Amino acid sequence: MAMREGEFERILTVLEEADTDGTLTAREICDLLEEHDEAFGSAHRVATVLGRRAQSGEVEVIQGQPYRYRVPDRDS
Repeated sequence: MAMREGEFERILTVLEEADTDGTLTAREICDLLEEHDEAFGSAHRVATVLGRRAQSGEVEVIQGQPYRYRVPDRDS
């Protein structure tokens, strides 16, 4: 499945609006998206988008059960 345009940006916007610190699971991020009226489909989709961005270093994936994700501050 091809990554739809703007999915990562939608995630970033919600994380910035929610003023989250630290790491979150894909489920926690998906719940935040829903709270901000951003239908995203599933935690699996969130994990897919963040996993792809991790390949370029834009997202840090913390191994564990479940995986946790950290999106570094874009202003740093």
